[in-house]
Parts: sequence; C-alpha cells; structure tokens
Amino acid sequence: MKYLGRRLIHAALLLIGVSFFSFALLQWAPGDFFDELQLNPRISARTVEALRVEYGLNQSLPVRYEHWLRSVAHGDLGFSLAYNSAVGPIIAVRARNTLVLTGAATLMAWLLGIPLGIWTATSGRGWANRILGVTTSTLLTIPDLLLFLCLLLLAVRTGWFPAGGMFSPSAEAAAFWPRAKDVFAHLFLPAFGLAVVSLPVLIRHVRSAMVDVLASPFLRAARGHGIPRMRVLFRYALPVAANPLISLFGFSVATMLSASLIAEVILSWPGLGPLLIEATLARDVYVVVATVLLSAVFLVFGNLLADLLLVAVDPRIRME
Repeated sequence: MKYLGRRLIHAALLLIGVSFFSFALLQWAPGDFFDELQLNPRISARTVEALRVEYGLNQSLPVRYEHWLRSVAHGDLGFSLAYNSAVGPIIAVRARNTLVLTGAATLMAWLLGIPLGIWTATSGRGWANRILGVTTSTLLTIPDLLLFLCLLLLAVRTGWFPAGGMFSPSAEAAAFWPRAKDVFAHLFLPAFGLAVVSLPVLIRHVRSAMVDVLASPFLRAARGHGIPRMRVLFRYALPVAANPLISLFGFSVATMLSASLIAEVILSWPGLGPLLIEATLARDVYVVVATVLLSAVFLVFGNLLADLLLVAVDPRIRME
C-alpha cells in the first residue's frame, strides 16, 4: 500500500505538470478561438473583445489555470467554445472509443506476439524464422502514417472492410448482436493496424527474453527429466521471462496511444485523435488540454499497472 500510495502521488504530480505546461503553451501561442470573427466585416472589434472578456480569454495564465482546476474538480474539464458545452461529456465518449480501439489492438498484438516470439526463440535458424525476421525488420522501417494509408486504400479498393467510422448508419437502430457485429467490422482494420505497429518490437523482446531463459540450467534439467516441451516452455520458461515482458507492457501502452491518434484520424475512428486535431485547429484550449491530460492518464496508469503486475509476479521485487 505504501508503494501504491507513493506511485499515485508521483502520478498526480506528473499529471499536474502535464496539464500546466499544456495550458501554458496554448496560452502563449498567438491567437484564440475568436480570431476568425475578426475577418467578418459585420462583427466589430468591440464585439470580439467583449466575447473574449465574457469567456475569460483576456485573463492571465494563473487565473485561467485556477478556474480550469476548479472545473476539473467538478468533472467539467473546462468549457468548449466550439461545442458550447462542458468538455467532460464530450471527451468521455471519445475516450471510451479510444480505449476500445487500443484495448483490442493490445490484446491482438500480445496474442500474436507471445507465440511468435516463443517460436522464433525455439525454432533455430530455419527459413521460416528468417522470413519472419525479415518481415519484422521491414515493418519497423515502415512509418505508421504510410501503414495506415495503405490500410485505408485496401478498405476503399476492395470493400472488404468499412472505410471509416465506428458503425454504419443502418446499425444505429439494430438489435444488440447485429450492432456489435457491425462495430467489430469497423474496429478490426484500425485495431489490426495498431497491432502491426507494435508487433515487431514485441516479437523481438519475447524472443530475447526466452533465449536467455532457455539457456538456464534449470530448464536443461527439466528437459532431462522428460517433461514435455510445451509444458517446459509455457509452465516454466515463460513465467521466468515475464519480468521484461511486463515492463514492455507499460511501454506498449505509450506506443499504442501515440499510434492510435494517427490511426483514428486516417481511418476516421471517432476517438481522441480527430477531436484533438479539430480542437487544435479551432484553438479550443480546454478540449486540447483535456485530451492531452487524458492521454497522459492512460500512459501513467498503464505503466502503474505494469509495475503492480511485476510486484505480484516477482517475489524478489516484493521483498525490496
């Protein structure tokens, strides 16, 4: 409990720092939400200035940040000028969609990465292992943007997958299972793209961890006692190699979040990515700060979950 409390305090301080610097950068950036109104000759400069005063855009950074912190305490996360609404309800739906996408992609990546990594560690230097090595090396060199554009082109040209959105308009009034099937059809392509982004790194880390463990004396003794190969790999070797993989899990959360912003924009998935782009272009300060803060929350708690799993799995860490 002391360890968890200390980590939560560190996480809270980190999130306060992220929110303040995000707020400060947006405050110091030239222009604001009402700049476009100045281009309209029917709207006087006095009217624009009155709107700035009404919404507090003329106030200093500490005052605006203090007001925003009070709104965070009430769950509003500020006020969106573009949507004319509190930021909290707007961002909650988008955050749920991003969590669905990144959760599905993480599950897909690990379900593929662990077996493939174990296979590459135990299969020697055969042609299949070499082909997989060349494939992972190639995927590491492909930019995320190009990969998602290729997936979008595949969806548009073949029609095998929906080209964007979270569900079809006809599925809004459908029953639960048809609607769930439609959401899965829209989810598969962006989740697969995100899984491919993190899969090469995951396969290589699993292979490296398993190669180190397979050379240990206790595994040679287990094989010498006639224990079946699959039992040796998954019952004895994989738990010993789990520590670096659990640490990698926290890192993969950051990779998924950064890549998901690109995937959501290109493949039109209604998550935090398109919302962040729209809010940045509109200079909707509170939406931008809330989106950046929520991404930081996902990252911090992903790493915290990885650390807690290490404590639960490794008794040596518990003793420390």
